[in-house]
Amino acid sequence: MGNGTSIGRVRGLGSAHSGAHHWLVQRFTAIGNLVLMAWFVASVLLLPDLSYATASEWLSRPVPAVAMALLVISSFWHARLGMQVMIEDYVHDHGTKFAVIAALNLAVFAGAAFALFCIVRLALGGAA
Repeated sequence: MGNGTSIGRVRGLGSAHSGAHHWLVQRFTAIGNLVLMAWFVASVLLLPDLSYATASEWLSRPVPAVAMALLVISSFWHARLGMQVMIEDYVHDHGTKFAVIAALNLAVFAGAAFALFCIVRLALGGAA
């Protein structure tokens, strides 16, 4: 490993180089959320009224439907990344950590799938 010096004892014990990707993806999803939420708030404020019929008609157009789908995907992905970091930092038992992250993945996937299903149904003219 080394000749007994301080640097020799720690050489090769650095980071695994996998945290930077996770950190960058979380920052990219945060920027995406910021842009898409600004678009969403501005769009809702520009609607003539907030009735179901108006919102349904607005969401049935292609651009708002795709933007809402991107907002859902980005938000759920960002939440999953943040919760995963919290779980990895504070849950120390490996079996429990695995179970909690598996439950997190299931909950995020189910929530995003339900939201996307609702958007697709409205965009394709689903029943009221």
